[in-house]
Amino acid sequence: MVGTAFLCLLSVLSSSIPNTSSTDERVDLIELNHFFDENGRHVFDQVIFYQWSTTHHRYHVQAWRLVKDSSQLPKQSWKPSGYRCVWYDEGTLRTVFASAFRETWTQIDPERSNRQLLPQDQRTGLSKPMIDMLRKTNSPRQVAEVADAETTVR
Repeated sequence: MVGTAFLCLLSVLSSSIPNTSSTDERVDLIELNHFFDENGRHVFDQVIFYQWSTTHHRYHVQAWRLVKDSSQLPKQSWKPSGYRCVWYDEGTLRTVFASAFRETWTQIDPERSNRQLLPQDQRTGLSKPMIDMLRKTNSPRQVAEVADAETTVR
């Protein structure tokens, strides 16, 4: 009962404070891809987040984002050792960490090609922040169910 009351209070407080949610997560590989058209003209840059599939012995795209600003580019991290992307994603400060990184220049979009290996609707995507899930609930019972589901997932 105390936990439910606390979650309700958290929900009320977070709904009145804009842009306070954040989420941190790990993926197995971050790819910075520079895509070029058939004439060699630069079209866009994207960051692709992969998870390793032990079943298929290959990387599957978990999520991707177009690079709109240089601050979104992956940066090397020393503690812990790896690579990190940090950006605001619809009001949420999102941090994605991976121990592996690659940078590619292609005329074939690796994210789209990966859809043949794992359809887009089967991708896990990036996690939803707890604050956002709480904002979408309507009752204390739903808040408690979301909190229980979140702790089970993590």
